Amino acid sequence: MSKVLVVEDEQHLADGLRFNLEAEGYQVQVTDTGESALEVLKSDPAAFDVVVLDVMLPGKDGFSVMSEMRGAGQFVPTLMLTARGHPNDVLKGFAAGADDYLTKPFDLAILIARIRGLLRRREWLTRSMNTVVTSPPAPDVFKFGDKSVDFDRLQLHVRDQNFPLTLMEANVLRYLIQHDGKAVSRKRMLEEVWNLHEDTDTRAIDNFIVRLRRYIEDDPAKPRHVLTVRGVGYRFMSEPDKED
Repeated sequence: MSKVLVVEDEQHLADGLRFNLEAEGYQVQVTDTGESALEVLKSDPAAFDVVVLDVMLPGKDGFSVMSEMRGAGQFVPTLMLTARGHPNDVLKGFAAGADDYLTKPFDLAILIARIRGLLRRREWLTRSMNTVVTSPPAPDVFKFGDKSVDFDRLQLHVRDQNFPLTLMEANVLRYLIQHDGKAVSRKRMLEEVWNLHEDTDTRAIDNFIVRLRRYIEDDPAKPRHVLTVRGVGYRFMSEPDKED
């Protein structure tokens, strides 16, 4: 039975989520502050399969909780709930490490579908890490230089170090790799990676790039793989020496 942690301070909504998720067969624990959520997760990091995290919480908000979770190495799939539909809040949630989001008010069936999707990804990841078969499927791995990214395991391997990636970090890197050698605009990234079609502050994208450079580049201040294209966006170069 999958276990879900719901972090929601609106009592009626928390009760409704508990009732409906339990009716779907999930085991549910509810907490109403960011601080208490972090304590619960700290006490048993492997206890939960999914976290449903509200943004607007008393004390530490959902963005802060999300950042602290990821900073502590807790990569449990997390769905953020926000009462604000502004795309910059969506990007802020993804930048903090969220895997998915829903804007309040939401359709219960959609929330349950999103949770199921996160659980499937967690199951696939667990299988890929623990199952040994004689003829394994080809791993979703891209190698460049002395680095490789494993999109199945959400890991970036740089020489002798492994860096866990959030789902959105992996999606951003995959998108750049798919356009190897080509300049891609921030606007296209917003539309094709985040599915946002409004005028949006692009600084969240820049924050993702900064984080990826810290993982990938020997000198993040002088990037060779993830280049800035002034006035446009970014270009990924798997083979920097071949840049025109």
